[in-house]
Amino acid sequence: MAGPAQNGVLIYSGDLANLSAFYEKLFGMRVVRKTNDFISLETNGFNLIIHVPPFNMPDKAFSPVKLFLTVADMAIAREQAVKFGGQAFEGEWSNPVFKVSNIADRDGNHIQLRQFNT
Repeated sequence: MAGPAQNGVLIYSGDLANLSAFYEKLFGMRVVRKTNDFISLETNGFNLIIHVPPFNMPDKAFSPVKLFLTVADMAIAREQAVKFGGQAFEGEWSNPVFKVSNIADRDGNHIQLRQFNT
């Protein structure tokens, strides 16, 4: 995999190494990038990122699993999410490669939107 994944799943965990070992052993995933904050695993084009939570994780009513999907235009995708019955959350973050923001689908499942820099 060259560069950051465009689509996949993000799992928040306080124990990156142990959770990574689980996915490596059970599904034959391989580590493609590792930092102090995350481990990126890959198999057959599927990307799974295990990430230290950027907040204190609630005990109830919270799923530590979040899809991340690439969109062509973040602003349009956020507007459409609301139009289709979802929710768009405040905030946008960026790095030199892409920017991200968060939405929720109709059932409240969180999705990270990624828009790659062109």
